[in-house]
Amino acid sequence: MVIKASEFYCSAKFPKDYPNTGKPEFAMAGRSNVGKSSFINKFLNRKNLARVSKTQGKTALINFFSVNNGEFYLVDLPGYGYATVSKQEQLSWGKMINTYLAQRKELKTVFLLLDIRHKPTKDDMMMLDYILANEFEPVIILTKADKLAKTKIAPEVEKFKEMLGLEQVFAFSSTNGYGKDEIMEYTEKLLMGE
Repeated sequence: MVIKASEFYCSAKFPKDYPNTGKPEFAMAGRSNVGKSSFINKFLNRKNLARVSKTQGKTALINFFSVNNGEFYLVDLPGYGYATVSKQEQLSWGKMINTYLAQRKELKTVFLLLDIRHKPTKDDMMMLDYILANEFEPVIILTKADKLAKTKIAPEVEKFKEMLGLEQVFAFSSTNGYGKDEIMEYTEKLLMGE
């Protein structure tokens, strides 16, 4: 797959605000500060398309990014596990994510981003359970792979596969692009319905 063009398309809070495109969507879920914005930027060959923030919990809406002139869309969901926002706001964002996952017919799969250096948190496992409950097979992206020695990456991937009981687990680095081609190839297969 070649990414020829990508752009921010719109933000949404409620289903009435979702874009009416009829095109496949791939959602990005993950703990705040796990590297979702960095993943989107690297995946789409753009430096600042998705804003990278040092402040946790900055993504407060569902953001849609058009890829290859609307061939498909990447959807950035609000990060979870943030400590600096109110409980009420956390609940509001949780409801927003749940509604999108439960109602969005265009959604093909959810990329769940986890930090390769740490065991999944309680919030990560809750998110995984909700994705599975909505009958999606998540694709696990283990971010920050550049923080490990190359010889340790493959064993960590296997460890996560066993821990989560999932087959589609990819290591990734937004710094050096590790794993990007493999994830691109898998995304293309999903687009083609394989």
